[in-house]
Amino acid sequence: MPKEYGRSQRVASQMQKELAAILQRDVHNPRIGFVTVNEVVLTKDLAVAKIYITVLNAADDKTKHDNVKALNEIAPFIRHELAKRMRLRHISELHFYYDHSFDTGMRVSELLNDLDIKPQDD
Repeated sequence: MPKEYGRSQRVASQMQKELAAILQRDVHNPRIGFVTVNEVVLTKDLAVAKIYITVLNAADDKTKHDNVKALNEIAPFIRHELAKRMRLRHISELHFYYDHSFDTGMRVSELLNDLDIKPQDD
């Protein structure tokens, strides 16, 4: 019977919490806005971590792209800070990606609000 919540998922969950704390407290880069960590996806061998983020103060795609680029540039520093906080023999290589699901959800919500549907009486 396979484990439903394997080691890579447990490590990813803890990594997400630690990354959020590091980005909030330790990263003092003016190019990075208010970033939230939505999800961390680890490979089975824990070698690579895909980190999906959302930038809340970003108005346009260029700002979002610049934030992701800045995070990928300082990934070695973030990885070093992560190594201090997590008790792992090897720390994953970090790759940051923008998570478009929040934007998509907001767009769907706007479209649904624009519909003029009258409630049916039963």
